[in-house]
Amino acid sequence: MSNTGRIFYGTAIVAMGLLTIYYKDFPYMLFLTPPSLIPGLVYMIGILFILVGVSIIFEKKIRPVSFLFGVILLMIFCFNHIPYEFGANSNYKNLLEWDNAGKELALAGGAFIIAGCFSEKNKHTLNRFRERMVPFGSVLFSLPIITFGVLHLLYAKDVSAMVPTWINHPVFWTYFAGVALLGSGISIIFKIRTGLIAALLGVMIFLWFIILHIPRVINAPITDLEGEVTSAFLALAYSGIAFVIAGAYKKFI
Repeated sequence: MSNTGRIFYGTAIVAMGLLTIYYKDFPYMLFLTPPSLIPGLVYMIGILFILVGVSIIFEKKIRPVSFLFGVILLMIFCFNHIPYEFGANSNYKNLLEWDNAGKELALAGGAFIIAGCFSEKNKHTLNRFRERMVPFGSVLFSLPIITFGVLHLLYAKDVSAMVPTWINHPVFWTYFAGVALLGSGISIIFKIRTGLIAALLGVMIFLWFIILHIPRVINAPITDLEGEVTSAFLALAYSGIAFVIAGAYKKFI
């Protein structure tokens, strides 16, 4: 199960890198205030995502690459998202305003989690530091999952509009998803039946990828296509992270 999750996450990261280069634009959740002082940064970010994703898929230098990728994403969260939310954004008390920051933070957590699934014999200082950082990955992933659950409950009417029309009682399923996300995040943080809960979370999000995101990509107008495709691969990445936790959580939780 952890290998399936690893491939899901790596595939999603490669896809987002390709989208970045193709559209010459950062993934919408990556920067709230995109830096403009570094020429060609968008291409560097795209290539970085592709190389990291390939490394994860084919298990080439996967632990250091995943760990460094997690550090980069965490630094973006700390030095881009947080200053924006508490500086330029006057609505930081509104949980919805943290939605993109949470999506980026969850990816960082996933990178640390994947790094934690692979052991190294070399116990130099950097490796020991990585081992202390890796357990935080599950928390970094779970906190946004909890936030997403709360948002499902607070904005159930709006979220239910995304449920396919062939599914009856969309508001009920929105509340169900909100409770499931909230409970899953809490379970992973407090190590309550973590393997089972993480597996169920992975299945649920993967079903969303199939029945919700893929049709939205197919039916999206050109102007919305980039965002819809990115959202679809974010869902695939989160599903993969949950599967990695389910398959290998004893190694790092």
